[in-house]
Amino acid sequence: MPKNKGKGGKNRRRGKNENENMKRELILKDNGQSYAQVTRILGSGYIEAFCFDNTGG
Repeated sequence: MPKNKGKGGKNRRRGKNENENMKRELILKDNGQSYAQVTRILGSGYIEAFCFDNTGG
């Protein structure tokens, strides 16, 4: 029987790219902008978001 010399299939490569250690600069909002929280990812670059603004409406 042949010996197993491989390191696994495609699933082994999934956890390879770790980017959690990278720190990003906090971007603050400007005039005319507001913060929002993503509630659903719809696909094709579209999202559903809940906006945190103080308009009272």
